Amino acid sequence: METIITDINSLDLSKSYTYADYLTWNFKERLEILKGKIFKMSPAPSRKHQEVSIKLFRKFDRFFETKSCNIYYAPFDVRLKNFKKSTSDQEISTVVQPDICVICDKDKLDDRGCLGAPDLIIEILSPGNSRKEMDIKFDLYEENAVKEYWIVEPYQKSILIYTLQKDKYIGLKPIAEEGLVHSPLFPELSFNVADIFVD
Repeated sequence: METIITDINSLDLSKSYTYADYLTWNFKERLEILKGKIFKMSPAPSRKHQEVSIKLFRKFDRFFETKSCNIYYAPFDVRLKNFKKSTSDQEISTVVQPDICVICDKDKLDDRGCLGAPDLIIEILSPGNSRKEMDIKFDLYEENAVKEYWIVEPYQKSILIYTLQKDKYIGLKPIAEEGLVHSPLFPELSFNVADIFVD
């Protein structure tokens, strides 16, 4: 049986890790593994982040209540397969916890979360998100064929939506606070952006 590691400082952050390693960690800190590298998450999301997350989740939950897709919010592990498409814990080198994700293929769900790409992922930016982290996630979600990717910017009160077309993300025009957001993947899903950012 693997030894449980309880102190993140005992890890060599320059090494590459897998989901099998991740399962042996029991830290207070939240983290993700992006292509084998550890990225620490903010200890606690800001109040603004949480308010936006709750409002978005409510909109999505209402919409998907009568649909066959499932919706989850962080912390919820999404294990993305590598280029070999391996499902082995020892070979999965990416584990993310999107703020919100929608999964329509129930075969991807298990007791540990989701194995494979969700249909839609929402990341709500926090001041602690690094540019490198967001660049890597953009590439990962594109490579793994996440069909729709939303980046929500609470402080700029805007939403960026990327849709997968011919294996590449195409960005739509940013939707500002006064706009109406529509999901290209789920066309009936639509709401006023201002509803999400109201104080």
